[in-house]
Order: sequence, then structure tokens, then C-alpha cells
Amino acid sequence: MTIPPQQTAPVPSANGRSGAPAASSSSNRRDATAADPAQLFQRGQDALTQGRLDEAERDFRQVLQLDPQAGGAYANLGVVYMRRKQWSQARETLQKAERLMPQVAGIRLNIGLAYYRQNEFLKATPPFESVVRDQPDALQPRYLLGLCYFFAERWADATATLEPLWAQESGQLPYLYVLSNAAHRAGQKELDNRATEQLIKLGDGSPEYRLFVGKYHLNLEQYDAALAEFQAAAEADPKLPFVHFNLGLTYLKKQDYPRARDEFLKDAAVEPDLALDYDELGDVNWLMQDDRDAETSYREALRRDPRLVNSHLGLAKIYQRQQKFAPALVEINAAVKLDPARTDIHYVRGQLLLHMGRKEEAKKEMEMAVNIDNQHRAAREKQMENGTVPSPELLQDPQ
Repeated sequence: MTIPPQQTAPVPSANGRSGAPAASSSSNRRDATAADPAQLFQRGQDALTQGRLDEAERDFRQVLQLDPQAGGAYANLGVVYMRRKQWSQARETLQKAERLMPQVAGIRLNIGLAYYRQNEFLKATPPFESVVRDQPDALQPRYLLGLCYFFAERWADATATLEPLWAQESGQLPYLYVLSNAAHRAGQKELDNRATEQLIKLGDGSPEYRLFVGKYHLNLEQYDAALAEFQAAAEADPKLPFVHFNLGLTYLKKQDYPRARDEFLKDAAVEPDLALDYDELGDVNWLMQDDRDAETSYREALRRDPRLVNSHLGLAKIYQRQQKFAPALVEINAAVKLDPARTDIHYVRGQLLLHMGRKEEAKKEMEMAVNIDNQHRAAREKQMENGTVPSPELLQDPQ
């Protein structure tokens, strides 16, 4: 298990507008089901529980036609969209439910999940924080919040959030991997050692175990040790999700670009929808000065995940190298919009503007890059210089 199962259960029926609308008292009902919002709500709830999503959507929409203030109908309609992985529609609908039912923690949890499932960890953090404040002993929101802090490289926050789950989760490899890495970077040696010792204690030689041990070594830049673990995992189970991705990362760190490319292609065959495979392939092809394949890879990555900053940046650098400054500026503008705090993005944008003769704008962009770098320097000095490597295996759905 990587995260506790998603809480996408229907919101129970309630009196008045907080859940199901109150039943009509009219004695002249034309159709007890079609005209009674309470019965419609219950029918939709039953359909949702049984996985009949089209029926559930129809029933909850009918409830909302009768009572647009029915928060429970919005909440359950949001769950319908979540189960279809229609994340934008889910967020929009759940936020309407939240405005009507701000006291219901499950709605805020699902809003966080909708962001989380799209890798928007910064946006997922506030909803999860609010749920943890209301339900400090609940496992799922605390685990998810800890992972959001981890992906945001907020090591101390990740450690403080995840450590209280030790009693429930210390038998799980992903939990120990995240906790040990966060504690290591937060300078909490005792907790780092405890989590690492527990990780070793759970060692059963399984491919999954070797994957997470290898990941631990990879994050500590112990590349030969990581390579040995990933290779053993791949030999035992060549179709293990993400093992070839991590082999690719390791070869990339060792600057063995042909092998890195081969491993990312193998992982893409196992996980064809994983955008990060194509994002990393773009980087490898760029480093091998294969602009055509790099461009194709970055485009494939963005087709799967339009929010991948690195792919927009990679395309901008390709077009810059080819002196195609106008399309390069389009891509770097997209990167700036997604992550305005990255120094390298502003630096590349400044270079492009300078090449295009827009000297004043270029100067401002370069100054912005320096200012951001100075602002972040103090924070960087308090942490280890190396951040975490990408960890898509932590985002997979529970089996």
C-alpha cells in the first residue's frame, strides 16, 4: 500500500439542505421518486455505493434541479467525478459542496485528493491541513499531508506529520522510505536510524523491498548500491512498476545516457501513462543532443500531464538551441506560469528576451532570477543540497 484507500464514500443523507433535501409534504405527488428529492438522493446514494456512476450522476443532478442548495448532492456528485478521474469537474463540484457544508471534513479531504491525484501537492496541502486539524488521529489525511510536505521538500513538516503514524504504518515499506528520507534531511538522526533499521528488518528479498531499498540509496546519492538493488528487483520481476524508471534515474545520475534511455523506454512499456517516463526521456535525449527525439518525448509527457514544468523548460531550451526564439518564449512562459519561483526558468527567459532584442525585459528577468536565488539561499543552507529524486511509485493507487 502506498496511501490509505481514498475516502470517496457518499455523504449520508441529512435533514434540510446540508445533505438530502427534506421530503415534500404534498399529498398530490405525481411521482414519489421523481418529485421527492429525498428519495432521489437515496436512490443516487445507493447507485454510487454500487458503482453505477451514470445513474448516480443523473439522480444527484435531479436533486440539484429541485434544490440547488443541497450540499450533499454536490458532495456525492463530486465523488462520481473522482471515481471517473474527472478531477477538474470533481474539484469544482466539491468546492460548491464545501461552501454549503464547511463543517464536513470528508468534503475537504476529497478536494485535497482531487488536487493530489493531479500532482498539485501545494494546492492539496491546505485542505489536508484543515482535515488534520479537525481529525488529528485520522490516518489517511495525515499520511497524505505528510506526502505533500515530502514532495514539497518540507522535511521537518513531513517528519512531524508522519512520525505519529509509526504504530499503524511502520510495517509498510513506502512509509518507512519516506520517513527515513525526510528525517535524514531534517537532521533528525535518531528517527532516521530507527526508520532505516525497521526498513532493513522488514527485508524479505522481494522485488518491492529491493525497489524501496534502492530508492533509499538513490536519494543518498549512493548510486552503485542503488543500482544493485534495482537490478535485483528487475531480474526477479521485469514488469514491476517503476523499477525500470528508477534504473533509468540511476543511470542518468551516473551519466550513462544510453542505458538510462533504454530503462525509461522499458518502464514506459509497463506504465504507458506515466508522464515522468517521457519527461526523463526528453532530458536524456537533450543531453545526447538528439533534439528531435527530445522534443517528441517532452510533447508526449505534456500530453499526459500539461503541468510538467520540466517538459516546458526542456522544449524552450531545444528551441533556444535551434534559435527559434518565439516558440521558445511560448514554452518558457508556460513554465513561469506553473512555477514562478524557479531561478533557472527566469534565467532562460532572460536569455531568450535578450536574443529577441527586448533588453529591458531581459534585464528585469535576470534581476528577478538573482532576487529569487538570494531569497532561497538561506533556506537551502539549512537543508541538504540534494533534494529527492522523482517518486511516482508513492502515488500509485492501493492494490
